[in-house]
Amino acid sequence: MDIEKILSEVTFKAIKSSGPGGQHVNKTASKVEISFNVLTSEGLSENEKELLQKRLDSKLSLEGILVLQCGETRSQFRNKKLIIDRLVALVTKNVKVKKVRKSTKPSKSVIEKRLKTKKENALKKAYRKPPKID
Repeated sequence: MDIEKILSEVTFKAIKSSGPGGQHVNKTASKVEISFNVLTSEGLSENEKELLQKRLDSKLSLEGILVLQCGETRSQFRNKKLIIDRLVALVTKNVKVKKVRKSTKPSKSVIEKRLKTKKENALKKAYRKPPKID
């Protein structure tokens, strides 16, 4: 995965944002929209593209374009920086191959300890019951 190449393939779009700012909001386009085509990216290998397509299925369009928006701050520059950080974090997180969990068997001492505490609890509860008179 080549982050520099990915960032060169990204397209930015400034949009008028809602939120705090009063009249300033109506005049400036501070919200930033970023779009990144996962399927045609040269910064990703084929394996990484498949992983992203599978894991980000709900966030991708039918053409394989990932669209993110940020309008948290009143500054277009800060919003752009925030959205770039989010894109990089999202891609790196979803490209990692997860380790396969090896199933292990509990040791004999652990099994014995569990059975011992189980028996103790059962006895404790049995002593709480009234005695049976036959």
